[in-house]
Amino acid sequence: MTDMPRLTDSVALAQHSRSARTADLFLHRAAVDEVEDRLSLVNKSFTDPAVVTPFPQPWRDALPGARIVPDDDTLALQPGAHDLVVHAMALHWANDPVGQMIQCRRALRPDGLFIALCLGGRTLEQLRACLPEAEIAETGGLSPRVAPMAEIRDLGGLLQRSGFALPVADSAVLTAEYRDLAHLAHDLRAMGETNALAGRLRRFTRRALFTRAETLYAQYRTATGRLPASFEIISLTGWAPDESQPKPLRPGSAQARLADALGTSEDRLPE
Repeated sequence: MTDMPRLTDSVALAQHSRSARTADLFLHRAAVDEVEDRLSLVNKSFTDPAVVTPFPQPWRDALPGARIVPDDDTLALQPGAHDLVVHAMALHWANDPVGQMIQCRRALRPDGLFIALCLGGRTLEQLRACLPEAEIAETGGLSPRVAPMAEIRDLGGLLQRSGFALPVADSAVLTAEYRDLAHLAHDLRAMGETNALAGRLRRFTRRALFTRAETLYAQYRTATGRLPASFEIISLTGWAPDESQPKPLRPGSAQARLADALGTSEDRLPE
């Protein structure tokens, strides 16, 4: 049996995470706010939370006493040990996102809550448009430079495939502004979000490529003359199945007509 192709170089990703700076993790702080908002809307108390993340500090403050688990391919989670599992800003680097979700579901007790937050397909859309064009012009080819992040509809489908009940997926786009391309690259490095793709180039890139990319990026400049960068945070929620949860009605089991509820007439379609 041959090994499956890997999207992410786990060693490089771990190195990037270790070199990140807690003060620059503004996307994680936004994710923490999102989780706190969602938990405030749930009429349930959680006593045994776990957080899967490469950056524990923001989550220790948000969920005191939570078990912090590194985002390895095999998660250090015990089956049925938790009533809340948060997969925090790491799923977009996962080599097997379905496997990560299944491991989280197995770690939940019945009717336990799963929340995942990750970067989605609209992240760095400006940079994604400029870098390939610049690389083709400068080198005549393309190389993997930005991770292929999933769209919200695909991630919502993965929730169902992973066996979660009552799945919900939504997203929000945050926009940061930078002086230039080097400023953006510095921020990505400080967040541990630079290129960790397994297929990335292993040699230095010529400065001319980035100079051309910045020229192309200028078309997106804001009224203040700065470069915008979009970050889409996708939020996923699902519940470990339990008999107490609401179930969809069987087709044809309705006891009242929709037309009566709407106070309108119902006409048959022509033959």
